[in-house]
Amino acid sequence: MTASMRINRYIAQAGICSRRVADRLIEQGRVNINGHTAVAGAKVQDGDVVTVEGSVVTLPHERDRVYIAFNKPVGITCTSDSRRRDNIISYINYPKRIFTVGRLDRDSSGLILLTDDGELAYRLTRTEYGHEKEYRVSVDKRITPSFIEALQEGVPILNTITLPCRAWQTGEKEFRIVLIQGLNRQIRRMCEYFQYNVTDLERTRIMHIALGSQPVGSWRKLTPKETQELLRLSRIRR
Repeated sequence: MTASMRINRYIAQAGICSRRVADRLIEQGRVNINGHTAVAGAKVQDGDVVTVEGSVVTLPHERDRVYIAFNKPVGITCTSDSRRRDNIISYINYPKRIFTVGRLDRDSSGLILLTDDGELAYRLTRTEYGHEKEYRVSVDKRITPSFIEALQEGVPILNTITLPCRAWQTGEKEFRIVLIQGLNRQIRRMCEYFQYNVTDLERTRIMHIALGSQPVGSWRKLTPKETQELLRLSRIRR
């Protein structure tokens, strides 16, 4: 680090948590800079010692950052809570601390990214950045053109209306949908609003990264080209 950096961003880039969670830790007085309690907006300079709950926090070297694409099976939960036997971190068992970028509910399968780059995780999960996620969805009854059209226009769920999206039918009971939002169980709730029940849900793409033929339950590191494009699209300069 050659220039000053806001404390919340520093903690996020160190892979501790997102900037939003870092802000809460700062507000709670659990972050120190050179032995003094950090305040919101404080800057970290080269040579400063940052601690979170007493543990020293350091930035990983750029070439050591981890970016993983995982094909999550149904039944695995996107949590790092070791008390849950089905937690995704234990399943992958990567030798370095990583965390998921967003979530994919336990009953769904498909592509999810994991990293130790908190700044990237923050940007990929913010709706305003407009990052696409594509899903293959199967439902319990025949799909109609009006159903697909209604999904695209926006659906009232969770005290809001979903943003316009792209969707197209691929089978009698199957369709594809591309979202930039990540509301809780969004696709399932959207379908339920129109009396459709989701029987299978798979995420097949995040931005330019596609699941392809990657086996269920397997993970791989992103290629240098994929990583470079991921950082560019997330507007991160390194």
